[in-house]
Amino acid sequence: MKKTDAICRCHPAGLFGKDVDILMKSGNGFFQYRIMLRPDEVKDFVRAASGCDFDIDIAYNSYVVDAKSILGVLGLDLNRVLTVWCHGYSEKFDSYLRQFSLAG
Repeated sequence: MKKTDAICRCHPAGLFGKDVDILMKSGNGFFQYRIMLRPDEVKDFVRAASGCDFDIDIAYNSYVVDAKSILGVLGLDLNRVLTVWCHGYSEKFDSYLRQFSLAG
């Protein structure tokens, strides 16, 4: 593991009936999170991302969209684990994302 990786392990209850590990990796000037969002959480996620002054991308497989676009995020398969790349750091947004974070 690289020195810049930060791993926090926990087991959120009730998340699709599975135990999951939280993983946040940093490197090359960006932070990567693996998350799951429900459709009812997208509006708040986009609002939180829009409050950041750096680019944030969210992706599933080869589909990458701007995390500040509600239509883009809703167009992703929300039944799958999504990857978020933050091209900057905000402690507030980091704390927000950790409630959705998964390891993969």
